Amino acid sequence: YAILSHRWGVEVTYEEMIGWMKMEERKRDEVRERSGYQKIIKSCEKAKEDGYKWLWIDTCCIDKRSSAELSEAINAMYRWYQNAQVCYAYLNDVDESVFPTERDHSKFGQSNGSPEWFMRGWTLQELIAPKRVEFFNKDWMPIGNKRRLAPTLRGITGIPREVLTNGMIGQRLSVAQIMSWAAGRKTKRVEDRAYSLMGLFGVTMPMVYGEGKNAFRRLQLEIIKETSDHSIFAW
Repeated sequence: YAILSHRWGVEVTYEEMIGWMKMEERKRDEVRERSGYQKIIKSCEKAKEDGYKWLWIDTCCIDKRSSAELSEAINAMYRWYQNAQVCYAYLNDVDESVFPTERDHSKFGQSNGSPEWFMRGWTLQELIAPKRVEFFNKDWMPIGNKRRLAPTLRGITGIPREVLTNGMIGQRLSVAQIMSWAAGRKTKRVEDRAYSLMGLFGVTMPMVYGEGKNAFRRLQLEIIKETSDHSIFAW
């Protein structure tokens, strides 16, 4: 299967997807106008073109009405990206037909001179976990892949080239080093700063939205159970 990585905008939900056939035509027309609907259509077209039968998209493939399903999905997310044959990374703020290799603060002023995708918390694991990551601009034109762009991506993210090309297995990485990759990234909810890192550290824990910064303390405790690396106390 293929999997999508993207910045959230006006999306189509799981509930809307399963209720599509019963939806009033006026409501369907409204959904079709959303940027999230176009992402589904374009990424499905790309997956079909590449010979994949299945495509997974977080916005419409998780029933967020169920706290149990949401918790299971977040805990399994890293593995789902890791097991995908390819990840399509959609950069909705890139107009050019080539990957922006130089920082441009006039164009990406809110994200340290790089496309906003690189500043979000969840996209860190979505960059590292998959074997193949293919980047697309706002018009769904291919603009490069993770392996070929590794030197540029290292400059943007601070992630070593070996991790970008070969993954984390077998790499000698400290907890502090992995944490540093996430330091400048942002999430909409404060708890997601911790939840988005679970897969990178190979830990799981229940989701408790509303716990605020305590989520990060719980993450630290789970990591301590798995490692004797004291560099965690730097964070």
